[in-house]
Amino acid sequence: MQTLNEIRSTFLNYYGDHGHAIVPSSPLVPRNDPTLMFTAAGMVQFKNLFTGVETRDYSRATTAQKCVRAGGKHNDLDNVGYTARHHTFFEMLGNFSFGDYFKEEAIPLAWDLLTKGFGIDASKLLVTVYHTDDEAVEIWKKHAGLSDDRIIRIATDDNFWSAGPTGPCGPCTEIFYDHGDHIWGGPPGSPEEDGDRFVEIWNLVFMQYEQFEDGTRRDLPNKSIDTGMGIERVAALLQGTNDNYSTDLMRSLIEASANATSSDPDGPGKTHHRVIADHLRSTSFLMADGVMPSNDGRGYVLRRIMRRAMRHAHLLGAADPLMHRLVPALVAQMGQAYPELGQAQTMIEQTLLQEETRFRQTLDRGLKLLDDELSGLPEGANLSGASAFKLYDTYGFPLDLTQDALREKGRAVDTDGFDDAMAAQKAKARAAWSGSGEAADATVWFDVADKAGVTDFLGYETETAEGKIAALVQDGKTTDTAEAGQTVQIALNQTPFYAESGGQLGDTGVITTTTGTARVTDTRKAAGVFIHFAEVEKGSIYNGQDAVLEVDATRRSAIRANHSATHLLHEALRHALGDHVAQRGSLNAADRLRFDFSHNEAISAQDMARVEAEVNAYVRQNSTVETRIMTPDDARALGAQALFGEKYGDEVRVVSMGTQDGSGKGTDGTTYSLELCGGTHVARTGDIGAFVMLGDSASSAGVRRIEALTGEAALSHLRAQDALLTKTATELKSPATSVPERVRALLDERRSLANEVAQLRRELAMSGGSNAPEAQEINGIAFHAQVLTGITGKDLPALIDEHKTRLKSGAVLLIADTGGKAAVAAGVTDDLIANLSAVDILRAAVAELGGKGGGGRPDMAQGGSPSADNAEAAIAAATTVLKG
Repeated sequence: MQTLNEIRSTFLNYYGDHGHAIVPSSPLVPRNDPTLMFTAAGMVQFKNLFTGVETRDYSRATTAQKCVRAGGKHNDLDNVGYTARHHTFFEMLGNFSFGDYFKEEAIPLAWDLLTKGFGIDASKLLVTVYHTDDEAVEIWKKHAGLSDDRIIRIATDDNFWSAGPTGPCGPCTEIFYDHGDHIWGGPPGSPEEDGDRFVEIWNLVFMQYEQFEDGTRRDLPNKSIDTGMGIERVAALLQGTNDNYSTDLMRSLIEASANATSSDPDGPGKTHHRVIADHLRSTSFLMADGVMPSNDGRGYVLRRIMRRAMRHAHLLGAADPLMHRLVPALVAQMGQAYPELGQAQTMIEQTLLQEETRFRQTLDRGLKLLDDELSGLPEGANLSGASAFKLYDTYGFPLDLTQDALREKGRAVDTDGFDDAMAAQKAKARAAWSGSGEAADATVWFDVADKAGVTDFLGYETETAEGKIAALVQDGKTTDTAEAGQTVQIALNQTPFYAESGGQLGDTGVITTTTGTARVTDTRKAAGVFIHFAEVEKGSIYNGQDAVLEVDATRRSAIRANHSATHLLHEALRHALGDHVAQRGSLNAADRLRFDFSHNEAISAQDMARVEAEVNAYVRQNSTVETRIMTPDDARALGAQALFGEKYGDEVRVVSMGTQDGSGKGTDGTTYSLELCGGTHVARTGDIGAFVMLGDSASSAGVRRIEALTGEAALSHLRAQDALLTKTATELKSPATSVPERVRALLDERRSLANEVAQLRRELAMSGGSNAPEAQEINGIAFHAQVLTGITGKDLPALIDEHKTRLKSGAVLLIADTGGKAAVAAGVTDDLIANLSAVDILRAAVAELGGKGGGGRPDMAQGGSPSADNAEAAIAAATTVLKG
């Protein structure tokens, strides 16, 4: 028996031997097709090669492509577990030609692989073709020897293939396998075609056209080939069954589920095991490709699949969470072909455990409430939309789960009533929005969200993608177009642009359509919609257009490094200063980071050095930065740090970085930094490059602020500091290592010289030369008044004291003309201060000089004025004070 893994290898090696490049599977989240929620076909990653937009170093390729059909256009979720062939996750084997070969080679390659490579009985095969494709008919007759009755012409879209409403497309030929007349069903095109006897195993698409939004088609630059073979269906027929769930891979997962629940894999719980096996694959692969459970977009579809499987585990009687225990069985089966599955195994297991633990509480409560609602209804009656919405809105029981539970009871939900209740709630939320200016303008985004849905953020995994323009807004109103030179706010169905949040600035970059280019200058968010602030640089852009989205990768990289560095900085500060340290705000820009935290005093130079060294140690550790999704309570219980004042939803991203080396305290025993954070981060701490602290300052009462640099900015700063040191050393004619000692010596010399100069000035001022006035006697008090030059205000107190000593009893007024301004000082000996104050003398003099105020003690006072021009009047005013 050929195993599924052997079938995959045989296919890829066969086409590899025929000159095809073996290309790895692309992620399940398509980056180049905004019309698709998930990758649902092998050709998705090659879309731009078919249209000629992109070229690669090969013209023919083969892949084993991961696919999910559980949302959007391709949605098989409700049928999974109840049919033999429906899956949410499947592998599509394919071979592709990009203008290299066409029908005449594609058909023989497929036929020879099936009949010779896999050894399938040719008499069991028949084909369909598009009804006008005579060329394909002739090739089938010539190479495979098929008679007319085994070549069925189909005049519908069943034999005209496209991946979405726009893009490459063309007629196709499908290969069917006849499982025998013991199984009910008829050939394609017959009334019994929905039976299980004839099963499509391979679709060969002849890419000839490109479909446009207006419905027109144009010939592609080169005719190409796109094929898709469902590996599960081929494995089933090669393993002697028509049931995909009986193949070796699916059977191993079903048995793992049965063993974990101590139940019969083929007993009454057969459907439950099938659902669990299928959903285990889709949920695990989606998480491995970066999709995390959430309440909207792709994350909601993932959660829906998860919860459907978990409900079936509940119906099997599983007393404890089950799904996470089955992941090792999946990795054992598929980890070699898809290494990303093993790399993400721990994260997948943890996320499944957390989701199922939470969901069991919701499930028990929701099913009880559902039974209560049904008990009051007539037999067989549908559940009202209002009741379903109550279960969803009040108790967190989602609509799809209600529908799934009711399906087994032969009932349904009034979905129109549910939609009405949802619309009423949204209207209430919109009415509650208030504000002015930008806040008031934000109400338009509620309408955008209602019409187009919230934005799906792709930026955790990529910086380039394609999206569809969901709305254009100018001056708070939607518009259909924006022309070159105009500013506009752009909403998209999905985007790699990060919207400003949590201290991280919004992304910038370029949005390009077939008709124009817009430069994004900022990205923000309102009502779940990512708003791209942009200026149209060229041409025009239109609402509804597909667009290529490119984030400024250099800027994002710098911001990402700064953001990750704040996490390491936060933990290092806690180690150095204490557990009271908590984040109080941050700024993560491209050129710097700023981090505010609770602390009451300046940080010592020793602690600054310790913090900087510790951060750089974890940068050099180059450990993987990991992200997990969990509830805020679970995150805090784990020890994760939260941002003060930040509002968190039902789930949070928990970012961990650094592995304990015994020198730090950590948060969960091994992880160095563990924080709640929705921002983007480096893949490894080493990507931060370097970390340099610029300084510590007060931000507000009880809050300190650190500014720092990382990466190239840090290195540029260090180079600039080194250049300054080198220049200083050159000026000092000293080696760089001796600069501190040389500077200290110069400062000591300067202080000594300054003291000498000050002493000389005082001596000169005391001697006065030939112009020194003699002391006067006024009202019986000796009074010395003098205007000095070459003296500073700092010299005056010492001179006052010396004159008071010389006079023994008296008053002194000194006015120093410092070149444009005047410094004034007055003094009174101790025996006179009971009746005479130096403050009064000073203020009288300063007033005449045009100054204000001044003060001090009764024995010594100082002040200043704009000029010394009225010195004689100032001395006279002081004399008046002495006269009383």
